[in-house]
Amino acid sequence: MKTTSRFDSAIHKLYKAFHNNTLNPENCTQCAVGNILDNKDSWGHMTDIHGSVKLNYVGLVHQNLGRKFNGYRPLELLKIEASFLKGCGYRLGRNFCHKPDNLKDSDILFNGLCEVVSTLCQLDGINNIMDCSALFKYQNHVQKELSV
Repeated sequence: MKTTSRFDSAIHKLYKAFHNNTLNPENCTQCAVGNILDNKDSWGHMTDIHGSVKLNYVGLVHQNLGRKFNGYRPLELLKIEASFLKGCGYRLGRNFCHKPDNLKDSDILFNGLCEVVSTLCQLDGINNIMDCSALFKYQNHVQKELSV
């Protein structure tokens, strides 16, 4: 499968963070996006609510200027982070972000990473490498009904 350099770089950084126990959804330099952006926190100023996919003024300026951070536009970064938080069990809303308990549990962090990888694949137009349905030759009943 052909991938993009930004995808490869992001996966490498997330893999390293997960196995070095430096992945933390409550720290903007150690969350999914923080690790993708080399443990910098500047991306956190692009939204007003943790987990939001709505850009604030600063984020909109960067987005409209076409700026990219390690290959990702501001809105893409927010989508990546929101998928990580949802995968970790956060409840996200327009004006809130409710965190679950035991965020250092490796199973919770792994679930978050699975969601991030799916999002990264979607952003780059790559088949979801986390989807094992092809391996087992399984097609979801809903997908079958929609394709008829």
